Amino acid sequence: MQGDAGGADPRYASESDEVLIRAARDAGAHIAASYLLAESDEVLYMDAEVGLPAQIVKPWSRVRLTAGVPVAAAARRRQFVWVPSHQELACRFPATALALPYQFTAAAAPIMTDSHVWGSVVLLWPASHPYELDPGEREAIERACAELGELLRQAAESGDPRLPGDEPRVLDPAQDRPQDPHDASAAACYLDRLREGCLALDLEGRITFVSVTAADLLGGDVTGLLGRPLWEAASWLKDPVFEDRCRAAVVSQETTSCTARRPDGSALDIHLYPDPTGISLRMTPTLDDHPHRRQPQPGSGGLAKADAYYNFLHMAAALTRALNVREIVELVADHVMPVFKVQAMAILIAEGRRMKIVGSHGYESEVLDRFDGLPLTSDTPAEHVLRTREPAFFADFDEMRQAHPDVMHRDEMAAWAFLPLMVSDEIVGTFVLAFGQPHVFTAEECASLTALAGLTAQALDRALLYDTKDRLAHSLQETLLPNSLPEFPDLEVAARYVPANRGVGIGGDFYDLIRLNDTSAAAVIGDVQGHNMTAAALMGQVRTAIHAHAVAGANPGEVLKHTNRLLIDVDTDLFTSCLLVHFDLQLRTLCVASAGHLPPLLRPPNMPAEIIDVPAGLLLGVDPDADYPTLEAPFPPGALLALYTDGLVETPEIDLDVAIADLAGHLTRAEYEPVHELCDLLVNHAPHTGRRADDIALLLIEHRPAPG
Repeated sequence: MQGDAGGADPRYASESDEVLIRAARDAGAHIAASYLLAESDEVLYMDAEVGLPAQIVKPWSRVRLTAGVPVAAAARRRQFVWVPSHQELACRFPATALALPYQFTAAAAPIMTDSHVWGSVVLLWPASHPYELDPGEREAIERACAELGELLRQAAESGDPRLPGDEPRVLDPAQDRPQDPHDASAAACYLDRLREGCLALDLEGRITFVSVTAADLLGGDVTGLLGRPLWEAASWLKDPVFEDRCRAAVVSQETTSCTARRPDGSALDIHLYPDPTGISLRMTPTLDDHPHRRQPQPGSGGLAKADAYYNFLHMAAALTRALNVREIVELVADHVMPVFKVQAMAILIAEGRRMKIVGSHGYESEVLDRFDGLPLTSDTPAEHVLRTREPAFFADFDEMRQAHPDVMHRDEMAAWAFLPLMVSDEIVGTFVLAFGQPHVFTAEECASLTALAGLTAQALDRALLYDTKDRLAHSLQETLLPNSLPEFPDLEVAARYVPANRGVGIGGDFYDLIRLNDTSAAAVIGDVQGHNMTAAALMGQVRTAIHAHAVAGANPGEVLKHTNRLLIDVDTDLFTSCLLVHFDLQLRTLCVASAGHLPPLLRPPNMPAEIIDVPAGLLLGVDPDADYPTLEAPFPPGALLALYTDGLVETPEIDLDVAIADLAGHLTRAEYEPVHELCDLLVNHAPHTGRRADDIALLLIEHRPAPG
């Protein structure tokens, strides 16, 4: 749990802050943060940070240990994590890359003593950092982790453990240059002589210096502006593009720029120059003051960055709900292909040493047939990405042929992005995006598309796992239901089982028809509570028990009583409804017992269907001493009996009694329908047939004596 700001003992806070600041300085990082693992061992709380403004810190102040974030991965895996580029970040941590779409290099390391994990640290460098971390930098990080771990161990042993504060402590970075008042005055005079406005902000966006020209451009005076937040002093700068450029400058430590519009319609070119202590702004009025013209911002495919990220965030949220590959393909087609002007896409996975296309959009079937099933040994861009885990971008076919001389131009496209589908540092496939025209990929676009592939990979992994479980579950359920029903000379029988829609789970509905002797039979229908493997397994036990006791000669009430005791002995927390009917074809009667199940419908010959008011016993598995009374009724030639589960009639909008009466009406009006066609008719009549929240089981039995 979190403690108050500053933790249990200020001494530990002070010492750990010094360690973090020194680690950032010795490693040459412009941003550093330390995280402490909560007592629940499920959440990392940011304890202290240097180099980040509060508005950026807030979303990252609390990170789940399972999150796809470098600082969480370091603590979870108990190992050093090095992310040398934003493209690598997009491959391995796509959600982080989308949330921080700026160029930087990062490292994260666990804080440990012996085998105990206390938390982790993360450091960021500009993207210009060399691709490899040098030994001195790594040593500085590991030394800091060791020192922090020792401080935390000592605090725990003293009985006063360090707890993360309600808010992370914001530390001032080390100042290398001494402050001289004379230098400051001379610098101010120099800047005031320039014809462009000069402004300095600290990391929280407060104005620490403003030249006279800049004050005029902001519509204020120097004295009134100093110390105020920039967005308070000039509300017209509270613009998503300008705010994004400020975040980019702080995180990436690279010079950036944008164009802003003043209230009078005139435009300013603003250049931002960051360092670990803040941002210097240079503001110049533009020569082109056309009020409707705005400098385009760097973005994917020429799209405004805010719009591009809106589409990505919308898609990321939607991908969490995708249950199958088809839904994933549709989401990409709707939210990505129009944004980036993509003409076609395909998702390939490795299966049996071959590439298998599991989803596509925009490609003709004959094109897909050429690539589906290619061996993994073939020299194709898709296979190369699968083997190397590195994305590949080709602005035209000449570029592709240079990298893969044997590749054939078979898809009539002009540019391609081949992206790795990565899940937890494991590659599961290749994501192909194809463009109808030659397309030069910017660095930002490459990172965005790679991050998109990472999000798609996570959804694909869930979808493929779901498909496997779904097939296994329904295969199990099908084996527990009868493959065929026994034939009787005097009975016409038809049954239907319709599973609930995807996402609901495996059900416990069941039915059976049991031959007792040449002139008698038993029909059963039931519903085990729940939609999971346990329900399906219990359904199999109930069906077996009923079959065994019925064949042994027990009447319906006794069969249900014996089965109820079995469920009590099994000690399950699931209950079962059941209806059991014995037919005596010689006496032309039936005997019914119910364990809390819906009443059967009987349609006598040439008469309306009616509800058989069977005495309702308790659900099976509730009371070991429950009794199940029986009811006898005539079953003359031409009569039809309907047994069903609640999925056929139940819906929140309709009273159950009304729904059952409506079903009886349909049964009456379909008097001359054969039983198999009548089964389909009643199932199609069921409420929410297109989107079923529950299984449907239906068993129809008609008394049709053979002629003569």
